[in-house]
Amino acid sequence: MANGDFKPVSGADVFNALRDQGCIIMATNLRITKGVARGIFRAAKDTDSALIVELARSESNLEGGYTGLTPEKYSKACREAASEAGHDIWVLHADHIQIKKGTPEELEDVKELISDQIERGYTSFAIDASYLFDFEGKTVVEELAENIRVTTETAKFIESKFGHRDFGLEVEVGEIGKKGSEGMVLTTPEEATTYIQTLKENGIEPDVIAIANGSTHGNIYDELGRPIQQVSIDIGLTKRVAAALREQETGVRIAQHGITGTPIELIYRTFPHGDIIKGNVATHWQNIVWDTFKMTRPELYEKAWKWTIENYHKEGKSEEETFGKNVKRAAKEFFDEIYDMDEDTEKIIEAWTYSEALKFFFAFKAAGSAQKVRDYITKKG
Repeated sequence: MANGDFKPVSGADVFNALRDQGCIIMATNLRITKGVARGIFRAAKDTDSALIVELARSESNLEGGYTGLTPEKYSKACREAASEAGHDIWVLHADHIQIKKGTPEELEDVKELISDQIERGYTSFAIDASYLFDFEGKTVVEELAENIRVTTETAKFIESKFGHRDFGLEVEVGEIGKKGSEGMVLTTPEEATTYIQTLKENGIEPDVIAIANGSTHGNIYDELGRPIQQVSIDIGLTKRVAAALREQETGVRIAQHGITGTPIELIYRTFPHGDIIKGNVATHWQNIVWDTFKMTRPELYEKAWKWTIENYHKEGKSEEETFGKNVKRAAKEFFDEIYDMDEDTEKIIEAWTYSEALKFFFAFKAAGSAQKVRDYITKKG
């Protein structure tokens, strides 16, 4: 065990250091930290990989979100795991700070949350105003106007709290996983470049952009409610968006959301490493926890299954799909029982998570990336 407090580093430093290094930084969502955090940080240490740990606004807010983890609790758990592993290059990221209405009241709530996150040591933020899309707009700028307004105001607030631009900034255009009358909503290169260029004109300098490119958050199922692989990510579109961003010399790279379920060999062989610089893996770790509980803590598993079905089941959906898509909300409902896990259960979760994290670091070509960040920070002075 390492001694000392291994604090998160600046998200801006990590993105700047690895922008053109041909790797993807794993951004891992720890809805349940016990065992999972230790396994992932150990794997990051052993492969010397830069790491991002994150939770969305819906998952972690001042009331604990649906995970029961406030920013204070989450920061503490991640710092403890980093210190135990002795891993120094990691980012504490506020993912999906969703803004769905853009009203003054909603923005005040968001600013209150961000202020607390900054106090707890967060070093990177994802402003998600992708819901604010004007389908009646006559130009791309008009369609994205509310997203741009809200993102600009929120980003300037973050900078004012820091006093300088020393944090990572992710923005989003195109609601991920949304389906329209003609199928999955996808982000066009024009939308991405117009969005970034307009933000830059407003004095905002994002590091990464999340786009809608066919991915879906969480576990996915076929029409019969059977689990299937995530193979819907449009790699060609992703490359076209990345090329357009490079052509305009924006310095912005892509954050790939919804990776859970994607075959690991497809990530290694087909993902445009470097164009995609941030890869979000979330539900995968949650699945490990509940699959372990199914074996070692069947009573808790059955209680969570029953609670999830009673609260979220819809006609026409299988119970398996209902559980797989909604058990994430059981984390807060059964918080005390989950975190009161026995030593053997925690060891299994840690070992399983460690093994899977090694695969992702390999597929992301991230091994050794932490040293590149150290070199960048040293050179920057």
